[in-house]
Amino acid sequence: MSEKSLDKRPLNRTKPLIIAGPCSVESKEQLFSTLEGLPLAKLDYVRGGIWKPRTRPGSFEGMGEAAFEWIEEAKSVFNIKFATEVATAEHVEIALKNDVSMVWIGARTTVNPFNVQEIADALKGVKIPVFVKNPINPELALWKGAIERFVKNGIEQLGAIHRGFQTFQPSKYRNTPFWQIAMEFKSEFPNIPMICDPSHMGGKRALIGELSQRALDLDYDGLMIETHFDPDNALSDSQQQLTPANFTILLDQLILREHAFNDESIINQLEIIREQIDQADREILEAIATRLSLVEKIGDYKKENNVAIFQISRWKEILQSRSEWAKSLNLDPEFIRELYRHIHQQSVRIQTSVFNSDKASKTND
Repeated sequence: MSEKSLDKRPLNRTKPLIIAGPCSVESKEQLFSTLEGLPLAKLDYVRGGIWKPRTRPGSFEGMGEAAFEWIEEAKSVFNIKFATEVATAEHVEIALKNDVSMVWIGARTTVNPFNVQEIADALKGVKIPVFVKNPINPELALWKGAIERFVKNGIEQLGAIHRGFQTFQPSKYRNTPFWQIAMEFKSEFPNIPMICDPSHMGGKRALIGELSQRALDLDYDGLMIETHFDPDNALSDSQQQLTPANFTILLDQLILREHAFNDESIINQLEIIREQIDQADREILEAIATRLSLVEKIGDYKKENNVAIFQISRWKEILQSRSEWAKSLNLDPEFIRELYRHIHQQSVRIQTSVFNSDKASKTND
């Protein structure tokens, strides 16, 4: 699927797009009490889970189709547009029958191309917005592939939701942001709107504000935030839902950024700095090229002397010394360690190629 075909399908929206509401629609009382406290005039959609995919059985899995009776009444009383998650073709059928205004595909669904295709087929020809959350695992290809399935089925109002990724690495977040994956998605599909779900990303109320601002700082198109009139007693995701009052405070505190510079003098100064960055990048790449040519020489010595490619003591020495150098240069040591992991992977590939060169030569002979 080419980027150009996706560029023809932007979602008409205001910026930022704001979606808020309970994780799950639990009862009429819960829904109405939450809506009564929300600044509905500032919302584009009210969200609410009807079906809740849970990791383990026995947890609250949503009220199902019965919840639409309360939602229909709420739409009439509060004049709202309602959005919900769909995970099967049957969910799509029920949601459309009940006139939902927007649907999204959850992270557990995005990870399975078969499920995505069934939902895309069920939504074929539908004119409402369809948003796709990133898959649970940090894999950009699955996210892109899900978007492309909806494009092929003629869904014109497409969007993406960044809700973070599960990882075995220690993190203060429920789902680690891995912002660079979302940035790569935005770079490839610039006209696909992306919103952030800081509730699922953070997993804690205290993190929602900083994550929301970070998303806006990165020029995201909006936010989807879970709210509940009594979050501590919510039947699902109680720790990551804001009260309507705190949600209103959060909205008022968020700082919106300009999409680009407008002042000509600032633009000119920016170009000067960017030229300096380009020169610095050129020097960095030249240094990496020099380093990798030295790695190839090391590979030759190891091969000639029958020494293994990977030497753990040397690798530990590199990680420790480069982290110390980073600190002395006021650089983030973790960033430098991650950078050197990539450099080391390439170094191993180069030395492996050196070791295999004779085999290739003999095969050709």
